[in-house]
Amino acid sequence: MSTAPWRDPALPAAARVDDLISRMTLEEKTAQLYGVWVGADTDGDGVAPLQREMTADYDWDELITLGLGQLTRSFGTAPVAPELGAQALARAQRRIAEASRFGIPAVAHEECLAGFTAWQATAYPVPLAWGATFDPALVAELGERIGHDLRSVGVHQGLAPVLDVVRDLRWGRVEETIGEDPYLVGTIGTAYVRGLESAGIVATLKHFAGYAASAGARNLAPVRAGARELADVTLPPFEMALREGGARSVMAAYTETDGVPASADPALLTRLLRDEWGFTGTVVADYFGIGFLQSLHRVAAGPAEAAHAALEAGIDVELPTLNCYGKPLVAAVREGRVPEALVDRALRRVLLQKCELGLLDPDWSPETGAEIDLDSAGNRALARRLAEESVVLLDNPDGVLPLAPQARIAVVGPRAADALAMLGCYSFPSHVLTHHPEVPTGIDIPTVLDAVRAELPDAKVTFAEGCGVSEPDTSGFAEAVARAAEAEVCVAVLGDRAGLFGRGTSGEGCDAADLELPGVQAELLDALVETGVPVVLVLLTGRPYALGRWQGRLGAVVQAFFPGEEGGPALAGVLSGRVNPSGRLPVSVPREPGGQPWTYLQPPLGLAGEVSNLDPTPLFPFGHGGSYTTFAWEDVHSPAAELPTDGSYDLSLTVRNTGERAGAEVVQLYLHDPVASVTRPDVRLIGYQRVELAPGESRRLTFHFHPDLSAFTDRTGTRVVEPGDLELRLSGSSADIRHRARLRLTGPVRPVGTERRLRCEVTVTDTEG
Repeated sequence: MSTAPWRDPALPAAARVDDLISRMTLEEKTAQLYGVWVGADTDGDGVAPLQREMTADYDWDELITLGLGQLTRSFGTAPVAPELGAQALARAQRRIAEASRFGIPAVAHEECLAGFTAWQATAYPVPLAWGATFDPALVAELGERIGHDLRSVGVHQGLAPVLDVVRDLRWGRVEETIGEDPYLVGTIGTAYVRGLESAGIVATLKHFAGYAASAGARNLAPVRAGARELADVTLPPFEMALREGGARSVMAAYTETDGVPASADPALLTRLLRDEWGFTGTVVADYFGIGFLQSLHRVAAGPAEAAHAALEAGIDVELPTLNCYGKPLVAAVREGRVPEALVDRALRRVLLQKCELGLLDPDWSPETGAEIDLDSAGNRALARRLAEESVVLLDNPDGVLPLAPQARIAVVGPRAADALAMLGCYSFPSHVLTHHPEVPTGIDIPTVLDAVRAELPDAKVTFAEGCGVSEPDTSGFAEAVARAAEAEVCVAVLGDRAGLFGRGTSGEGCDAADLELPGVQAELLDALVETGVPVVLVLLTGRPYALGRWQGRLGAVVQAFFPGEEGGPALAGVLSGRVNPSGRLPVSVPREPGGQPWTYLQPPLGLAGEVSNLDPTPLFPFGHGGSYTTFAWEDVHSPAAELPTDGSYDLSLTVRNTGERAGAEVVQLYLHDPVASVTRPDVRLIGYQRVELAPGESRRLTFHFHPDLSAFTDRTGTRVVEPGDLELRLSGSSADIRHRARLRLTGPVRPVGTERRLRCEVTVTDTEG
């Protein structure tokens, strides 16, 4: 074993890395800057190099003699039992260490968007459901659990969370986002990062930056957002997750903004991310993103030019392949076309992270010694709680819900009896198992139908599918209508099928032309409503759909965003009343299927007005959600006040459960800026607090507002706090204002930077009586 300084854990990491770099050849350096795609064989016999279509690019045994930067998705490519996968990964790591001169193992990374994307691993609710909980503490627990599962099998890095702020609900990847508001995305996403990092996993923020603002909601389409939208809407969640969450990696977005691809943008990846924000971790490419500089963006003539542009911009690691950072980069450096200093800059960041992970230590071992259970009872309990908190009761005007225990119930619809209706596109069953139909799901996923029957054993429950998710066939309508007509209440379970690149109605590359329910599901719902039997619409979707067509015609509406493996029992609990719904909308529900893009973050000209016949006002606004109990907001302390632009202000109220059921209220604080030097959103979320209360119980909530929360980017591109009038609004949603506090900020315009406060802290105290 080497006794060189770089192997000495007692030395500072920087000294160790500098010593190691000085000993490496150019080929050994670049080997640390790329990953390869591997997949463990289902019999556990070794690790297969790359995917089949790419195996001709290199010889695995020869490749690893130089070392290797990353191993890509050894669990997330094909179904492999966790224990066998862990053994195969450990063997691969030993081979890498033994074959190379320095014995440095690779960083193993996996997807963990809604749980570890591996066979037999817990499939949690998708991030849009996390947003619906308005519960950062619960999401932090989720991140920590997922992190421990990743660590237990030898994985070091997780490719999550997605911090893209929804800008157009038709975009296929809405399900992967946390919502349409940067404060909600930032606080929930940061909580997930904290949890993942607390387990020792490198969290990877994606997609940096602007990916969700693609034109026409088409995946990878150009981004035409202005600099102010990027600064005030797109970037804040990333800044918060880095500053407060401690994320150690960032993934560059595929897209281009105003003609500059993110993967070739030094202003974004170096000047902003590193020089201004102080980020010291690694920047990784989205899969094949560096090669796309040549093939899709056409800003590089070949792989070497793409490598040069990406390195210069600040991308340290090429994933999941070596097409650019491999031999093309080596040749370009040797020919003097790419400075070796760029290679060394990226290499230093990669090796510092490997040092931090213990991969340079002499006692490193690939075996974790951890017990492997990727779908433990604790995981399932957390998945259930997260699913329950994420269900949103959109409407229940006549109290049709909860359902009577002995009711005659017709459960109808294409999502009612399909386990995959619970899962998003990055869950292992939806992402991978569709290519392996002979392999069982590996986890128990109760359907809504099964869960309703278990939840209400004395009810008479019948079922008819009615139609498919996206197919045009209406031949099943008659049976569905007959079942509904015989029942006291009809539960219509409609929604999406998650998939990839057009193989679903939601998911990556599954963008929607409009927000009409897919296929003939709208026509099925019309037919069910016409029976005169009360219809409870249950939506299992990856995005919101337009529901104005049925306004006032439905008994109740329940929205769930791909709620995971425990989503069926969670929904059944809401329908029965065992679970009191407490979710709030992280995205608005539109009235009409057109009129997109639209989110609630609109300046005056983006709102309804007399100058257009189109009214974009949503049917159900951001932050909306109902309950089976009632709450009173009492003793509000919100005096008018003057304070300097660097002052502070406390706003408080007491929330009391005035009903007969335990429940959770979500108090939301919005900012309204009446006059500013540039147009501002009419309202935007700047704080919130979820509070759980037993019947008759109350809590005192105090919101600690600082004027930094009113900051925005002015005409010069500077983030400032401006003096003038402000209005703070305690609200039940972005449209449900309960109390207003009027403030006047005094003093000069105050520029603010990375030292500014990013969140509104809330103090919760018990009340007497």
